[in-house]
Amino acid sequence: MKTRFSFLLWLMSATIMVPDALSQAGKTKKVVFVIVDGISSDSKEKIATPHLDAIAKVGGYTRAHVGGGKGTYSQTPTISAVGYNSLLTGTWVNKHNVWDNDIKDPNYNYWTLFRFLEEQYPQKRTAIFSTWLDNRTKLVGTNLPQTEQLQIDYSFDGFELDTVHFKHDKQSEYIHKIDEKVVDEAAAYIHDNGPDMSWVYLEYTDDMGHKYGDSEQFHKAIQMMDAQMGRIWKSISYREKSFNEDWLIVVTTDHGRDSKTGQGHGGQSDRERGTWIVTNAKGLNPNFKSTPGIVDIFPTVARHMDINIPKEQAFEVDGVPFTGKLSVTAPVIQKSSGKANISWKAVEKEGKVKIWLTTTNHFEKGGRDLYYLMDEVDVTNEKAEIDISKYPSGFFKIVLEGKYNSVNRWIVEK
Repeated sequence: MKTRFSFLLWLMSATIMVPDALSQAGKTKKVVFVIVDGISSDSKEKIATPHLDAIAKVGGYTRAHVGGGKGTYSQTPTISAVGYNSLLTGTWVNKHNVWDNDIKDPNYNYWTLFRFLEEQYPQKRTAIFSTWLDNRTKLVGTNLPQTEQLQIDYSFDGFELDTVHFKHDKQSEYIHKIDEKVVDEAAAYIHDNGPDMSWVYLEYTDDMGHKYGDSEQFHKAIQMMDAQMGRIWKSISYREKSFNEDWLIVVTTDHGRDSKTGQGHGGQSDRERGTWIVTNAKGLNPNFKSTPGIVDIFPTVARHMDINIPKEQAFEVDGVPFTGKLSVTAPVIQKSSGKANISWKAVEKEGKVKIWLTTTNHFEKGGRDLYYLMDEVDVTNEKAEIDISKYPSGFFKIVLEGKYNSVNRWIVEK
């Protein structure tokens, strides 16, 4: 197909994220997302989790994944901070640039959920409850010039640095005590104040996995975590009953465990990549049952909170919402003889798909990319072919923009 026209994505007000039409009209939308560290899907499913089950009964439970596209440009280490940032930014490591727990150089050009909320709704209140200080200071990037000195309205973290009240012990019981303190505060603060967007992070399960692997200790830690989720869920239920609020809770984990002992992680085995999601969300779509990625939480939260993602930023988001209507999922792009053969799965059988192409990645450095509109076809075609022989860059970003969502893939030639 010939290039039809080009368009530089200047319009910051243009959006592709569709507000969640399924939320109850007139209610104030709130969200809390929770990361409980290092619980593979098979481990979670072996243990009775009645409180998570209660949440899932309202919405759903599904197996999920981390690790990006295995063997591709977006392959992502199955490491804690890497997973956290994939949730926060809706992107894999090739974009957000957090490769390990050192968090040396995050790419803040890929905004977190907190920054988008603050930009669009500065009056809304945010909160972080965390057993690891770096989540707020390095990943969210509070008080940094790169995030325009982003502020979190209420934070409850940093207790791992307090060796007086939480004396460090070899069994990591101090981490469990910190987790308990964090959950108590999160439950109480949500109950009393109802912040608009909250992140809760708990560490103890991963510590038990590292120390004991697949063991009684690890399984007991999962049971403790479930009881903790019950306290948070109780506060959310109170808010919904007592106030005119519509709450979304998403509980997930950041990575699985190795297959040999369960003590390690970081690689690309199915078990290390295998995670899960529990949510009370209504209107779950087919993506929820198709092993969604941790990056899919980002656009799901954005929909619930009516956060409009400007088009040039939305084109970078790797996630697909698991609530509401979708146009396109599961894109596959193959380059052959100067052509890009593109296929996708159509969900809602309506509207067109615009196929955009750029051969630059200026966005990575805070710039803008020149996108060419290569074709526009019916979404039900589920395939297209575009001529890229005139673009010999060896690097292509291709975006499929449908009525309800967009998806992107890169071609990175060696």
